[in-house]
Amino acid sequence: MLVSDFDFHLPEDRIALRPVSPRDSARLLTVRGKNLGSLADLHFMDLPGQLRAGDVLVVNDTRVIPAQLFAQKGDAAIGVTLHKRETASRWWSFVKNARRLRDGDTIDFGRGVVKLTGTVVEKSAEGGVLWQFTTDGQPLESALQAVGEMPLPPYIARRRGIDAQDFSDYQTLHARKDGAVAAPTAGLHFTPRLWEALAAAGVTRETVTLHVGAGTFLPVKVDRVEDHQMHAEWGSIAADTAARLNAARAAGGRIIAVGTTSLRLLESAADDGRTIHPFTGDTSIFITPGYRWRAIDGLITNFHLPRSTLFMLVSALMGLDVMRKAYAHAIEKEYRFYSYGDGSLLIPSET
Repeated sequence: MLVSDFDFHLPEDRIALRPVSPRDSARLLTVRGKNLGSLADLHFMDLPGQLRAGDVLVVNDTRVIPAQLFAQKGDAAIGVTLHKRETASRWWSFVKNARRLRDGDTIDFGRGVVKLTGTVVEKSAEGGVLWQFTTDGQPLESALQAVGEMPLPPYIARRRGIDAQDFSDYQTLHARKDGAVAAPTAGLHFTPRLWEALAAAGVTRETVTLHVGAGTFLPVKVDRVEDHQMHAEWGSIAADTAARLNAARAAGGRIIAVGTTSLRLLESAADDGRTIHPFTGDTSIFITPGYRWRAIDGLITNFHLPRSTLFMLVSALMGLDVMRKAYAHAIEKEYRFYSYGDGSLLIPSET
């Protein structure tokens, strides 16, 4: 497959720079049938009526940390975006002006009374930098909260400044466990009243953890899909969660992932017999058309970038032609795209 097969044109004014308020007032495009692509224009508060009693929504409880750091090294501005934790004080990162760094260099990222330095431990062939961070005795997470910035996607950050509002806007209702450097944005649409309505409709919720890495924003630079290398992300599914998901499916319920992050983790944990197992560790699963689905029966997700691995994923679920049709419809009907935008419910089969 060619990456160009997953290209489409998106007008600049369709990119959402702020979320709607209240969150559950975002629009929801339902797409049903892998071959038919039946479309309906709704809102997230309509979601309970689109699901069935016994269905399970699986959310990601990762919490976004202020993972962008800035410093000077001589006349060079050093911009660091953390993307994967190695230990409590070591992180891999993507770095602006990484060529100015050498193994052993120590950079001061502190601000005011907050002390935070990073020492370059290793530079990878792909351009990543591994840092050993040192504080004045406080947890690294506390130092990051004080000096770091929220890692908004580039398509938002380059159009406006990052501000205090993003510290709450870019977290889901379910965020509990620090470690993500990008939000599981499908979860941004959920509110307490929406969950109450879902519970009344007989829809339950399960929680998994996938610490989303900044690699989710990296452009695909190869021509052939098969040549793209995914970055690994750490995730966990508890044994009791896996057991409840398997029991729900055995009883006739559907497993609906809230976001591609939950989906990737569930698919990583499932076997060919569609049993979901407990999971703890890294996953670099890359889902493209032709993939054999093992865990999920549907997906709630935002609208993704052209030529991205996430648009490839939704095309694998629904079919490329159906998703081209759905995205053309969303553009025509002025849906809001990307992280702060509207969402979709994708159900490949009603059987």
